[in-house]
Amino acid sequence: MSNARLVAERLYLDHAATTPVLPDARAAMAAALEHWANPSSPHGDGRAARAALEHARGKICAALGWDGHVLFTSGATEAIAIGIGRARVKRVATSPVEHDAVLRVTGHADRLAVDANGMVREFDGRGGLLAIQHVNNETGVIQPLDGICRGGAILFADCAQSAAKLPLPDADMIAISAHKFGGPPGIGALLVRDLALLEASGGQEQGYRAGTENLPAVLGMAAALAACTDWLPRAAALRAMLDAGIDAAGGQVVARDAPRIPTIASYRMPGVSARAQLIRFDMAGISVSAGSACSSGSLRTSHVLGAMGWSDAEAGEVIRVSFGPGTREEDISRFLLEWAAMAERGGR
Repeated sequence: MSNARLVAERLYLDHAATTPVLPDARAAMAAALEHWANPSSPHGDGRAARAALEHARGKICAALGWDGHVLFTSGATEAIAIGIGRARVKRVATSPVEHDAVLRVTGHADRLAVDANGMVREFDGRGGLLAIQHVNNETGVIQPLDGICRGGAILFADCAQSAAKLPLPDADMIAISAHKFGGPPGIGALLVRDLALLEASGGQEQGYRAGTENLPAVLGMAAALAACTDWLPRAAALRAMLDAGIDAAGGQVVARDAPRIPTIASYRMPGVSARAQLIRFDMAGISVSAGSACSSGSLRTSHVLGAMGWSDAEAGEVIRVSFGPGTREEDISRFLLEWAAMAERGGR
């Protein structure tokens, strides 16, 4: 059997980790590579590259409905490091259900309590900074960020999983990553209302991010955002179908009663470890994950589920399924057939 046939038969349900690059983004990058120059160079070629970069910056603002500054980064992780690490604040708070990228940069910052669905309550920051995900990357839970801060607190929203899917929250700083919405990997942005919030570092991007701008990737990101369509209603129908099938097979839907984005869901298969599930699904040609792609390689117990009150044993039986624009009903049916067979077989 040819490699092409093997690839064609695989079912990819791990779009929250990364989703395929859209054709418009590929075309924009290919065109940019034909006319490459450094946007910081003063000659005509450099000025043309700078014009293309700034045009893309404007397209990104328009597509996201953002009227502040856009600083290009290598992705959401770097945007988080710049936005939180260089914020002009004395106090930083976050929640225990954040992505590892936030937990690393916040260190020993205040950790706000969450409820059984991983929801954060109102924050009285008194001039501090609150760093919170808009959509949790493991559970799909949507945090109601608008109005969450009181006392003049600065809101930093990690929108890696929600940008181009949901309207941006009313935040002071926002991190986005192109490879979550059909752009190329290795490019993202930090959206900033007021650059005075940040300590400058020198170099490019108005002095806030040193290094030659990745123009082909920036143009790919802008093209991907322009090409994004509203497919969430269809995703909601697929997720409802999947939830019902998991219930029927004796599984458990994580954060069932919380507001969840239709593109991400986590499920527990009692008696079968996540490691065993991933191996069996992979052998069946189905790609899923156990929590965040950044940590699933080590298959550590999910800190997100732990903060929500799940035991290590329960959390160790949970996998994540995530959709893309091309996911179909027959894909959900195929996944559910494998799930039901695996659940019936149990840990054997």
